[in-house]
Amino acid sequence: MNETVNTNGKYVIGIDGGATKTTAVLADLNLNILAEKSSGPANFLIIGTDKVAKTISDLILDVCNEAEVNIQNIEAICAGLTGAGREQDAEKIKNAIIDYWQKTYSTTLKNLIITSDARIALEGAFSGRPGIILIAGTGSIIFGKDRSGTLYRVGGFGRYIGDEGGGYSIGRLGLQAVAKSLDGRGPETKLFKLLQEKYGINSAEDLINKVYKDNLDFAEVAPLVIQCAEEGDEACREILRKEAEELVLHIKAIKDKIKVRTVYISFIGGLLSADNYYSKLLRKIILQKVEGVNVILPEHPPAYGAVLLALDKIETEAG
Repeated sequence: MNETVNTNGKYVIGIDGGATKTTAVLADLNLNILAEKSSGPANFLIIGTDKVAKTISDLILDVCNEAEVNIQNIEAICAGLTGAGREQDAEKIKNAIIDYWQKTYSTTLKNLIITSDARIALEGAFSGRPGIILIAGTGSIIFGKDRSGTLYRVGGFGRYIGDEGGGYSIGRLGLQAVAKSLDGRGPETKLFKLLQEKYGINSAEDLINKVYKDNLDFAEVAPLVIQCAEEGDEACREILRKEAEELVLHIKAIKDKIKVRTVYISFIGGLLSADNYYSKLLRKIILQKVEGVNVILPEHPPAYGAVLLALDKIETEAG
């Protein structure tokens, strides 16, 4: 256990647990960040609760050691995790972390909060104020909060019946365009050449084998679709136009739910946070089709949003 020098004061920890990386930050109650550490993935629905419980616990100790803060001085911990959007899943990983900590260190963690990675991204993007975030990574979902603190969501139905505008959907449509091109059912696309270079796909048979035998990750193809669109490929441009239109429908729906004339929205996730053809196209279509939407950069990263939620827990309990 950590027995270091700073045993005065009170602190909180915010954790952003993603599919590939988990980041923890330790802050004082004045929101000064004192330490930050990163580790591996935290998607417990894929890698299991035991591994994620260890990853989270190790990071808690790492940031405490970095800041020379005793674990007993941590008043609240908030972890926003991929896969924790449903209450029963959040409770499952919370119990796993508590059990691991108790068995390993024979102590308890004070005020452990588990929420979704989207929730902490929303809080971080607007420093706790009202706003909307549009997340487009492998999948897609949009979250918003109004002035009363009520939360809203649109999308997030997963790759089989949703996630329009996300990497999986874009990649799937790109591969479909290549398949049609190889058959003569659709126009030629530069995407085929990029698939040749990256995956060694030289024929229809290669494409089928890569998808169905090698389980090609469709989301990996999305950046290639964007690259081809930037180079003028019409087939890929049409894919991105349709997918951007789908995201605009998400924005219209959540704006109607929040019932305000003007909203602020931030883009989160690899596909939209970069200054690429797709993000520029989406901004253009928003301006054309949705009134009262201002696209702004997020003010802080998701882990900072987790810190805000941890601090809010302390303030709520203090009354």
